[in-house]
Amino acid sequence: MEQCKKYKVLIIAPAWVGDLVMSQTLFKALKKHYGDNVELDVFANSWTKGLLWRMDEVSDVIENPFPSGSVALLKRILCGFSLRKRKYNQVIILPNSLKSAIMPFFAGIKQRTGFIGEFRYGLINDIYKLNKTFLPRMIDRFCALANKGNKPYKIDFPTLNKDIQNQCELIEKFAIDTTKKIVAFCPAAEFGPAKRWWPAYFAQLATLLIDDGYIVLILGSKKDEGLGNFIISKLDVSTGIFNLCGQTSLEDSVDILAMCHAVVTNDSGLMHVAAAVGTKVIAIYGSSSPNFTPPLSSKAQIIQVPLSCSPCFQRTCRYGHYHCLMLVTPDVVYARIVENK
Repeated sequence: MEQCKKYKVLIIAPAWVGDLVMSQTLFKALKKHYGDNVELDVFANSWTKGLLWRMDEVSDVIENPFPSGSVALLKRILCGFSLRKRKYNQVIILPNSLKSAIMPFFAGIKQRTGFIGEFRYGLINDIYKLNKTFLPRMIDRFCALANKGNKPYKIDFPTLNKDIQNQCELIEKFAIDTTKKIVAFCPAAEFGPAKRWWPAYFAQLATLLIDDGYIVLILGSKKDEGLGNFIISKLDVSTGIFNLCGQTSLEDSVDILAMCHAVVTNDSGLMHVAAAVGTKVIAIYGSSSPNFTPPLSSKAQIIQVPLSCSPCFQRTCRYGHYHCLMLVTPDVVYARIVENK
């Protein structure tokens, strides 16, 4: 008997780490619909490749060669032609930009699925108008593209696999005492300061935790190293806290966050990674809204101060006071960490 051909789907992934993690809800929906008969490839930025390989649903990762903001029309056309040999049945385009729909068109993929976005008629032929009221969360929008534009009845949350061997190597590399409970801090947020809890508050929280016998790990990219150093500089102790910013890859962060008792984080990419590994997450929201991009976990707790001006979705506070963040005090967060410990 001739073996059934695989239904081959290409996903054009979003650029932000948090959005990429949330897009796994779509991958799971496709797997649930097609079962083992689907082959799912993801076109994504190179630095997210390791994260995608922690998802069971992904068959292959194709690195996106285009810099952020670059149109590079001819290169996108040529990239599309180079993908024709893969013979995809469908492409699902998650970004709403015009440029993200160019390459799939020239790849000759018959079914090109996405929202209208930047007037992409013709480039996308399985096209839907985005109703933000009907699809309030980002995961609702992602999964609707696998359900003829309709919100699915049930959405399965992201689940990232940990690598035990890599986890052990990281413990040895950074001399992490795993006999103590570990709390990770994710103090950065690419979007802007209106999403970042006060660094001095992270320092005060670290003091409370270290005094209580916890170990604190600060996670982030190389550009966040100074932020980690600032937090440590505000402490009276030099032990019990480690600044790992810039010393770990995204896949390393999966294994580190998986060993933690809790994670204190802004609304950021690492928040979504922490939620996807099943660790207790305390997520502090400022200018953004958990109604749009919540941490997808039953272990997640959201702290948000109800203010008339929040959420404003601005990068900086237009009033200059940042009350949505300043009114979340370290003792409030500490209580969330130690409850039921």
